[in-house]
Amino acid sequence: MHRRVRLKGALATLALFVALAVGHTWPLASAPGTLSRHDNGDAVLNEWAVAWVAHQLRADPLNLFNANIFYPEPNTLAFSEHLFVQGVMGAPLRWAGASTLLVHNILILAGFALTGWSMCLVMRYYTGDWSAAIVGGMLLAFNAHTLGRLAHLQALHVEFLPPAVLALDRLLRVPALWSAVRLSMLFVLQSLTSNYLLVFTAFGMAAAALVRAPEWLGRERRRVLGFLCVAASLAIVLLLPFLLPYREAQRMQGLTRSLAEASTYAATWRDYLSATGRLHFDWWSFRFWQGTGLFPGVAALVLAAATLRRGLAWRDRSARMWLAIGVTGVLLSFGTSVPGYGWLYQAMPLLQGIRASVRFGFLMLAAVAALAAFGLADLRARLATQPRMAALLAAAALALVTVEAARAPMGYVTAHRSPALFRFLADEPDAVVVELPLYAPSVIHRNAHYMLHSTVHWRPMLNGYSGFRPASYFRHYDELKAFPNDSAIAYLRALRVTHVVVHANLFAEVHGEQTLERIDETPGLRTMLRAGNMSVYSVDQDER
Repeated sequence: MHRRVRLKGALATLALFVALAVGHTWPLASAPGTLSRHDNGDAVLNEWAVAWVAHQLRADPLNLFNANIFYPEPNTLAFSEHLFVQGVMGAPLRWAGASTLLVHNILILAGFALTGWSMCLVMRYYTGDWSAAIVGGMLLAFNAHTLGRLAHLQALHVEFLPPAVLALDRLLRVPALWSAVRLSMLFVLQSLTSNYLLVFTAFGMAAAALVRAPEWLGRERRRVLGFLCVAASLAIVLLLPFLLPYREAQRMQGLTRSLAEASTYAATWRDYLSATGRLHFDWWSFRFWQGTGLFPGVAALVLAAATLRRGLAWRDRSARMWLAIGVTGVLLSFGTSVPGYGWLYQAMPLLQGIRASVRFGFLMLAAVAALAAFGLADLRARLATQPRMAALLAAAALALVTVEAARAPMGYVTAHRSPALFRFLADEPDAVVVELPLYAPSVIHRNAHYMLHSTVHWRPMLNGYSGFRPASYFRHYDELKAFPNDSAIAYLRALRVTHVVVHANLFAEVHGEQTLERIDETPGLRTMLRAGNMSVYSVDQDER
């Protein structure tokens, strides 16, 4: 059943999903410029990344991937998720003067709201039932996986997946150039939110197309296959500028996730019993928790099971696509335990960037969300002569889905603020910076706050934190362990580092008070600025 979605209904449900995003992440919306997850290095990394994208779009978009961390390495944005779509979304706010934290927190709320809303609109188109559509949107946006990954902005923006599946459905039904272009655009947008989601979406869409094989192997096969090739070719062309830096980083840095890692971070049956909502977690699910929540919820499973029992998941071509997506996600989530995963790993380079194969399980959650919406709409249609019962069923489903997912109030910490002292470096156009102490590779996440400091000046810095640690960082750490001795100063000169920022309390904690006191007396260093526990030194570039 295909129903046109009217603007009034679309806007009303958008407002609903914004309210749900606020509620599920409360109290984040009460102080989005102050509350943070700065206790988590990944959250800080993502905050820096979206700020970098906004900065570089105006400053030098052709060098987007040559980020300012891990100097002098190139393509350092490719050491982790680039978050291009989220960065573009947040850019107007950043350009208007909003803080990096405020932009990041708004993007968290937007990710939840837009993901739920897009699924809602797609399921309304299919079922004609707003209640079922809202339940589907809630299950996709607010589930054990997404609500357990608040520090990972890349996992929260799945708003392009539902319309991409719809676009594939339309292309298979009525092959046309515009359908191919629309499918390609939606796939590209979803892919540019996260490399993980690029891979998940590619495998999911392939599975969805395969279960519709009779359509593209029938009389219209030439037209269907032709337009599928158009969609794939256009997507590759548009994604290539974002994939090549990763390929280059893989070639130069060895940036590849091994099969052993995929095995270590693969799913087990326990993950599928892991919930993050307080109701299930506190009652029984804590026994199974391993770090990734994939339990869909009782209400979702009951409704999805109704779809399967009625045979709707096979008869309805659209529901069948979602079922295929879910099965694919479950199989791939078990990584090397699944026969053929090793072959796929070797044959498809994109899979070599996936460390946590358990996260493929998100496709199962997406499929359950869609099948639950189909199931609720079917049950309510069978109660058409009993409108009161149909309304009660919808109300019960909405309430249960909300209660099962709820884990608010969430825990946040006070934000780390970048001292005003760093504005000094913004006026030094040729500056190359190192902040000390430079942390050991084993605790490299402690560099994350230094990256927030760099958003004030955007100068190249030796420090960095990401999903990958380049070999040069290990050298920097080894050479600067003895700072401020002569060899460390000579090393800084060789790298053309111009400014050293010393955090006195942290430096003394790592290297001792006596070493800290020697810095002011070190030849080759000149004190430029002091503020609180921080000092900025310039490095003389000529030996005396």
